[in-house]
Amino acid sequence: MAYTVNDIDKILEFKTWNDRQKIDELLRIDCELYTNLGIDSTKTELGEVKKRSRTIYRAIKQVDPMMGTTFLRAMDS
Repeated sequence: MAYTVNDIDKILEFKTWNDRQKIDELLRIDCELYTNLGIDSTKTELGEVKKRSRTIYRAIKQVDPMMGTTFLRAMDS
């Protein structure tokens, strides 16, 4: 099953997945968001992807605080 941004909370609540599986799936979703952007994407679309990406990184921070913080800091620089 292909998960989307709408499934972030569901992924975090999975009891049968270890932390690595959760982070991998969240990063796959993030990757998919950026690969769907193109040179013809508007600033609004780019802003929406960045907003969703920040949501994903905050979710990663719940699983692995160090990794999530690193992603969020990299996004701000």
